[in-house]
Amino acid sequence: MKERGIIFNSEMVRAILDGRKTQTRRVVKHQRHPSQEIKLCDDGFFHWSMIGAEKPLSAINYEYGRVGDRLWVRETWQGPLINYTDDEPLFKGHHIFEKSDNCVYKADGGETPEFFDCDDNLSRGWRPSIHMPRWASRITLEITNVRVERLNDISARDVVAEGLIQLPVSGRYVRFEGAQHFGLAYRDHKEAFADLWDEVSKPDCNFESNPWVWVIEFKRV
Repeated sequence: MKERGIIFNSEMVRAILDGRKTQTRRVVKHQRHPSQEIKLCDDGFFHWSMIGAEKPLSAINYEYGRVGDRLWVRETWQGPLINYTDDEPLFKGHHIFEKSDNCVYKADGGETPEFFDCDDNLSRGWRPSIHMPRWASRITLEITNVRVERLNDISARDVVAEGLIQLPVSGRYVRFEGAQHFGLAYRDHKEAFADLWDEVSKPDCNFESNPWVWVIEFKRV
């Protein structure tokens, strides 16, 4: 079993914590010419191949892991934060405070934290998810399935697994509860997911460009 870090924004972290998100899509590195496709071959690896050809070309690495591997979530955070009354052990080594219980997370909706830094200066702010170390992560996911497909092939069922909500009465899709009251509900599941995807994707990998993506299904552990 291998562990890898994976970044989620605050909206998707909330969806994971709520139990709504059990799937994520990530762009396959080094997209190729439209005349090529990705197929799962008998060796257990995904390969690039010419469309319609039987003989595969080069294999691609499982960038985020295989079934049974784990992903630890990187999110926007701050820490470790401790009270002045508890700081005496700090002189014995700061590592004893390096645990998620001493951190705060933007996804929880709290105010931006204020704290005194090592030089006794009052600071305020969050730390970006890319800088989160393993000890600060509070969410661990186990991969239950991995496949590769074109982004536009996402199904209505998978849109819900990605964390969107389908309203029971109208059947429309929203990104958060109450969004329909702000005109943010979509009849088409692909349009709803495109709105979510394009908000965080790079322009050359937007929904319209239809890149090949890893589809990673997971459960919390």
